[in-house]
Amino acid sequence: MNKRRYTFSWDLIGDIEARGNMGPYARVEVYRLLQFSVRDVLEQNFGTEKADDLIRDAGKLAGEHFYQQYLAEVTTLTTLVTELQRLLKDMGIGIFRVESGSLEDGGELILTVCEDLDCSGLPEMDHEFCAYDEGFIAGVLGKFTGRELHVRETDCWCTGDRTCRFTAKFA
Repeated sequence: MNKRRYTFSWDLIGDIEARGNMGPYARVEVYRLLQFSVRDVLEQNFGTEKADDLIRDAGKLAGEHFYQQYLAEVTTLTTLVTELQRLLKDMGIGIFRVESGSLEDGGELILTVCEDLDCSGLPEMDHEFCAYDEGFIAGVLGKFTGRELHVRETDCWCTGDRTCRFTAKFA
């Protein structure tokens, strides 16, 4: 049996304060360099669909841990959204908003992320791009609700929209 070296835990984030001169932030180019090089290698080895699934799964894992680290004390959806908006903006990830909807009675939420770290400013393509964000949102909402959610991007910067829009509903 292969022993895993990098089972995710918040400890892998490390002591950010150790970057005394550099601080907690890096440029968007550096984040995208990591993201697109990993995506390219995944696509080369597994194909586009599987690469998207893996990136979505990574986003979900990140969203679950993000929830546990920053949002676990939240008790209402309104407070969750307010705190998520604040955190994502403060961390330079994007401007998050619930556009409409409700998860009650099998409904769905329509969510947006403007100035998205993943794709804002990229050239137009013929497909949505934000599989990681789909997973991240599913991870956060899933931890909050205690139920599995299906999140998919419906509009993206890369398809000509200037905001990324997602639908979220229980799986």
